[in-house]
Amino acid sequence: MEYSIQELAQLSGVSTRTLRYYDEIGLLKPARTNEAGYRFYGQLEVDMLQQILFYRALDMKLATIQAIIKAPNFQHAEALKTHRAALLQRQEQLVTILQTVEKTIQSIEGEQPMSNEEKFKGFKERLIEDNEKQYGQEIRAKYGEGTVDASNAKLMNMTEQQYQAMQELEQQMFERLAEAMELGNPTSDIAMEVAELHKRWLSFTWNEYSQEAHAGLAQMYIADERFTAYYDERGAMGTAQFLHDAIIAYTSK
Repeated sequence: MEYSIQELAQLSGVSTRTLRYYDEIGLLKPARTNEAGYRFYGQLEVDMLQQILFYRALDMKLATIQAIIKAPNFQHAEALKTHRAALLQRQEQLVTILQTVEKTIQSIEGEQPMSNEEKFKGFKERLIEDNEKQYGQEIRAKYGEGTVDASNAKLMNMTEQQYQAMQELEQQMFERLAEAMELGNPTSDIAMEVAELHKRWLSFTWNEYSQEAHAGLAQMYIADERFTAYYDERGAMGTAQFLHDAIIAYTSK
């Protein structure tokens, strides 16, 4: 069966403008284009559009989706199994957040008391999910499954006070980091203080600290553009590099 671009738009809920854009960037090419320039899509393109929409539902960027579906080893069935697992995980987290909302309403209305730990359970699970989505593969490859699972478990078991302290410590670190960058010397006393604050911040989720692991993480801050973007967006351009240099100096002592 063959679909015109208007028919595929109606079938999928994706606008014709979006389908044309997908064609332009090479994400989803039509099966053929007739002499008048009209696009037509076959079953293969319909199935591929479904895959694209699954990935979009997981908040994945178009460039990443394109790299995945255009890979020589891309397998439709395996991709669907991955989607299912990811969506089931998200479903569990949404259920947890919904339960938190319901318990909060009951607590406010005086029906059922709610502990402070319960109030933050869903949000901590979402934080872990976001970290896994962005950095999970690289972190697990570098430090191992057991280390990462233990770190996630430690985060989930944090009390409200510990979680708040971790957030405040990270903010303090960024403030001191900005001051250290003004001096321009990553080996200065204030830069060493920043590295010490970073170590203390890591200790909230790390079961064991080592200088080697600390330095290895710092290396990822400049080797992986996602880490670099996180720190540069929180501070200024060059923040990730400066923090890296400070940590390397700190762990070399």
